[in-house]
Amino acid sequence: MVWDVCSWRDMGPLIRLETTLTGDRYLSILSDHLHSFMSIVHSDGLGQFQQDSATPHVSRVATKWLQEHSSDFRHFLWPTKSPDMNIIEGIRDALLLALAKRSSPPRTTMGLLTALQDSLCEYLPG
Repeated sequence: MVWDVCSWRDMGPLIRLETTLTGDRYLSILSDHLHSFMSIVHSDGLGQFQQDSATPHVSRVATKWLQEHSSDFRHFLWPTKSPDMNIIEGIRDALLLALAKRSSPPRTTMGLLTALQDSLCEYLPG
């Protein structure tokens, strides 16, 4: 599984998740990757972070961290069982299509991560 953050302005890093995502693992992603992305891409403080209501996303530790960093960026609360209109879904679909068009599919998890990163770079405008 991979995790990514994106905005209309830029794409963040593609993070490989080697095990099941838990609240604590998600917290490390938020602190290690999301915070720096938001502070660089949305230095004006006007960035809004959106996520679905997956269990790790709404864990106590993740919710507390997002509340503690609410002055850095806003957290857009996405209602449970609502349509998923997050832009990451379109990016995921484009990446899957790019992988399907490759002449030879990746054979290892590192090969898959590399192919995803290469496809992401090709997908990005400019």
